[in-house]
Amino acid sequence: MTQKNLQKILNILDEHYGTDTKCYLDHDNAWQLLIATILSAQCTDARVNIVTATLFKKYPTVKAFAEADLKELEQDIHSTGFYHNKAKNIIACCRVLLEKYDGEVPSSIEELTALPGVGRKTANVIRGNIYNEPSIVVDTHVKRVSKKLGLTEETDPVKVEFDLMKKLPKDHWILWNLQIIAHGRSICKAPKPYCENCFLKDLCDTGKKIK
Repeated sequence: MTQKNLQKILNILDEHYGTDTKCYLDHDNAWQLLIATILSAQCTDARVNIVTATLFKKYPTVKAFAEADLKELEQDIHSTGFYHNKAKNIIACCRVLLEKYDGEVPSSIEELTALPGVGRKTANVIRGNIYNEPSIVVDTHVKRVSKKLGLTEETDPVKVEFDLMKKLPKDHWILWNLQIIAHGRSICKAPKPYCENCFLKDLCDTGKKIK
């Protein structure tokens, strides 16, 4: 991937998907986004938003989540999948937030990834959307499409993240996730991408094979 072609890709993505960095997960504050992101693992943002619309009314504070009954919370988030681990991690995470951070969500990658249920993806969502720290969030869309476009050969999300950090300008680190999610949902779908309709096909090895 040449710098010239990368700039073409960034310009095209900006043109088609805009440069608004609004997060797809509904939230009013940092701890709500943290919980929503934990829930979003192996679940669509649309489903998470449906669940949290009720969830955040039932549990309006970090303390309320920290004191939640595990079985009851499992039922509350059942439709997001993997609800046993998610409920356990949410309660444990909120207890740590209360005990160590007075209920506030920390900003450093080290402190965030030390929280129960929080990996680099979740930490970078918080850092980018709450603290405006340039961060690259690697989900399945970002991993798949970035590889197709020749920006990485890696499959491990952390290695993909570091490859993208080396190649993308910082002002597009947050945007890349949002734009590529939109592209992955609408055109570059798995397992069958609509390459013939893709405005990036001339810059993509897979797209170039389409006649």
